[in-house]
Amino acid sequence: MAGQIVILNGAPRAGKSSIAAAVQSNLPGQWINLGVDAQNATLPVSLLPGIGLRPGGERPDLEPVVQRLYTALYQSIAAHARAGFDVVVDVGHHDFYSRPLALLPACAHLLDGLDVLFVGVRCPIEVIMARRNADPGSLYVKGEGVPAPVQRWQDAVHLPGIYDLELDTSVLSPTECAAAIGAALAAPRRQPSAFAQLAALPSRS
Repeated sequence: MAGQIVILNGAPRAGKSSIAAAVQSNLPGQWINLGVDAQNATLPVSLLPGIGLRPGGERPDLEPVVQRLYTALYQSIAAHARAGFDVVVDVGHHDFYSRPLALLPACAHLLDGLDVLFVGVRCPIEVIMARRNADPGSLYVKGEGVPAPVQRWQDAVHLPGIYDLELDTSVLSPTECAAAIGAALAAPRRQPSAFAQLAALPSRS
């Protein structure tokens, strides 16, 4: 029997990694944690930031690699689920590259036939900036006000806004988010699912 898949989509510092860890700790099943952090830990410096490439079209030279990395990631997600593992994934999907790549519809196609819960992890920009500024040793852009790259993430990451579940990490703890995900997994899923709707959108891949 195939495992369940939870895709957490949101901006950096929205709380996706903490939710993924809470899912592993609190929900029944054998949860494998894949996504941007796990994949980037395997990459050489020349391919970084990998699928974490921020909106704005700053690295058109890296965009073909990003396409291939997303394909490889979602193929791995599908393989783990078909092997019977549950999979929780942290990503920041957007389509603000030097040209539209339509990666999200292409990725949705790769999980056709599998049980996917697509979760929008939302967080107000002022809370994201507070989290960035509270972590001086990190590589995240920080400072007074809202730097343009941070605002671009906030504007781009939740388009087109099709989700099965949305969570606000400014009011919910990671454990509470995991509980909401568990409840959504146990409840009858609205049809068509978010990923079924996304897979029907035009894809360039």
